[in-house]
Amino acid sequence: MSHYVRFRPGYPAEVAHVVRRECGLPDGAVVADVGSGTGFLARVFLDAGFDVIGVEPNREMREAGDELLRPYPKFRSVNGTAEATTLGAASCDAAVAGQAFHWFDVEKTRAEWRRILKPGSSAALIWNERSDATELMRAVENVIDRFANDRDRSIREGGRSRIAGFFAPAAVKLTELPNYQDFDFDGLLGRVYSCSYIPHEVEPEAERMERELRTVFERFEENGKIRFDYKTQIYSGRLT
Repeated sequence: MSHYVRFRPGYPAEVAHVVRRECGLPDGAVVADVGSGTGFLARVFLDAGFDVIGVEPNREMREAGDELLRPYPKFRSVNGTAEATTLGAASCDAAVAGQAFHWFDVEKTRAEWRRILKPGSSAALIWNERSDATELMRAVENVIDRFANDRDRSIREGGRSRIAGFFAPAAVKLTELPNYQDFDFDGLLGRVYSCSYIPHEVEPEAERMERELRTVFERFEENGKIRFDYKTQIYSGRLT
């Protein structure tokens, strides 16, 4: 998990403002961050002044999030899942999920979120999606494609195909924001290894993958750094 904590991107501050606008959140709203993991998304909403309840079943990730968000008195976490959050009925003004929806049971999650949300409330599903807008990012993606575990990757990327059904019959709005990280070579390696569908560092394929990433890095680096670009995607709508 150390690669995930150290090298995964955070979210632009604008995410909270988009969700506030699209979900009609009042000041002081309570946001359930479901699958809150290590707290990256929750921090954005806390910085915007919201109360946040992190719902996370993995103890190690939940504790990492608690440590990251210790300075925020408006944050608390619970041991729960998307399908069984443990939260009270009609206790939240919005429910959000960052990088986690692909793990959820759609129908059970929809029913649970409708239970915990106040009447007329909305939800948002959020991803940091690697961008393919630059030659560098296309080269990195080509390396990832060659070494990815197709089964694990398809589970994660398959979440997009279920979004419309999750919100149906309500409409879904997609908002995209730019995001990025600047990496030296060790940072680039750490970011790629943070993908669970990539070979572990001790596996034979890892050495070859690292050599190919080194070639890409040396081709594009400027002053020892490369810029790793993302599109932060926010799917929002009402759970009617």
